[in-house]
Amino acid sequence: MREVTAACELRGLRLTEIRSQVLELIAASEKPIKAYDLLDRLKDDRSNAAPPTVYRALDFLLENGFIHKLQSINAYVSCHHPSVVHQVPFLICDVCESAIEICDEHVADMLNDQAKTLGFRPRAQTLEVHGVCKRCGAA
Repeated sequence: MREVTAACELRGLRLTEIRSQVLELIAASEKPIKAYDLLDRLKDDRSNAAPPTVYRALDFLLENGFIHKLQSINAYVSCHHPSVVHQVPFLICDVCESAIEICDEHVADMLNDQAKTLGFRPRAQTLEVHGVCKRCGAA
């Protein structure tokens, strides 16, 4: 939260109470969390919370690189490096639904380089690898 607050101040962004609360809920979650689960948790404090409220907060957090959306499972995770805009791959466990952010931009750089070599102009990149994590594999 400190990093996101500092990044917002530096970039002149407004971290509203609802945006902050959504970010805290995502960060506190042990696994990727879906928008409607966020809404349910928000309703504990804000009985009038509605889907548009959550989605606007998620859009702000995504656009500014404070969270990541895991497209294949339609869920959100907090970013380990919110002060740096980056694209990184994720390993997603199909058993426990955990998600591990690979903090190595070599894969993203390699994909961008290959795309450019083929005359393709990438706008966004999502790389998600599904499988079984070490803990679940040992069980």
